[in-house]
Amino acid sequence: MPVHRTTVVSSSAVTSQVGIVRLLEIIFSCVTFSLVVHRGGWTYHAGDWCMFCWCFCFAVSVLIVLVELFGLQNRVPVSWKNFPITFAMFATLLSLSASVIYPIFFLNKNVSYYSEIRDYRIAATVFSCLTFIAYTIEVSMTRAKPGEVTGYMATVPGLLKVVEGFTACIIFVLISDPVSYDSHDALKWCLAVYCICFILCIWVIILCVGECTGWLPFAFNKFLSAYALLAVLMYASATIIWPIFKFDKKHGGQSSRPASCKNSVLCSWDKLVGVAVLTAFNLIIYIADLVYSARLIFIRVP
Repeated sequence: MPVHRTTVVSSSAVTSQVGIVRLLEIIFSCVTFSLVVHRGGWTYHAGDWCMFCWCFCFAVSVLIVLVELFGLQNRVPVSWKNFPITFAMFATLLSLSASVIYPIFFLNKNVSYYSEIRDYRIAATVFSCLTFIAYTIEVSMTRAKPGEVTGYMATVPGLLKVVEGFTACIIFVLISDPVSYDSHDALKWCLAVYCICFILCIWVIILCVGECTGWLPFAFNKFLSAYALLAVLMYASATIIWPIFKFDKKHGGQSSRPASCKNSVLCSWDKLVGVAVLTAFNLIIYIADLVYSARLIFIRVP
């Protein structure tokens, strides 16, 4: 006799508090890129990045809702305790970046456009901010509470890993266009710091989302503490070295914004400042990660 499999629909995927927030994320992100496509317009790399953020968030959110709606969590080859919260944190940062970048490049006084296009762009910015708020709410609702047994990525150190990796990605963009790390060996060391820490960060996230931490030949929690300590030391050096060789005149740097940047939204010197700020920011995040990793009690669920 053939076996008939029935699919059970879980209405809680769209009626629970988290489900409702996810539906809002889908609606807000869809409205945002629809406004931009219809009339708002986007150009250059900045516009492409914003469109990617909104479309990616929309697509993955729809996928997550469908998986939970049809109860397919056990058939997905990832840890469902870690994947949704990891994506929610990543989407929070993506939507935040788009909410900042889009108005800077498409609502500034140097861009000429009709009033109707301006209204569409303002509306797109508003809905992008609402998308960011919705994802922020989901992260706050689904992150690990004190004493709760859950996946590592739902804990504070896990969420910080996403921030660390995302910040490193922004740094890579800023130092590569134009290339600003090849004028001195010390700056190449800074690049090595960003690359090494980023690779280790992504490796940790993949291990957790893929539920592969048990395959390691050493204790995962000890590795996390050692990695966080190493990253703090490396980023501390980069935080000192980068400003010295980019803003100190004795080392060929420029301490003030050049006149050529006057009519530019984001010139080369601004990007150098951005790298310095983000390096210091990531150092603070890694210090917080080290503190939380040292305090975190790992509980394995059989």
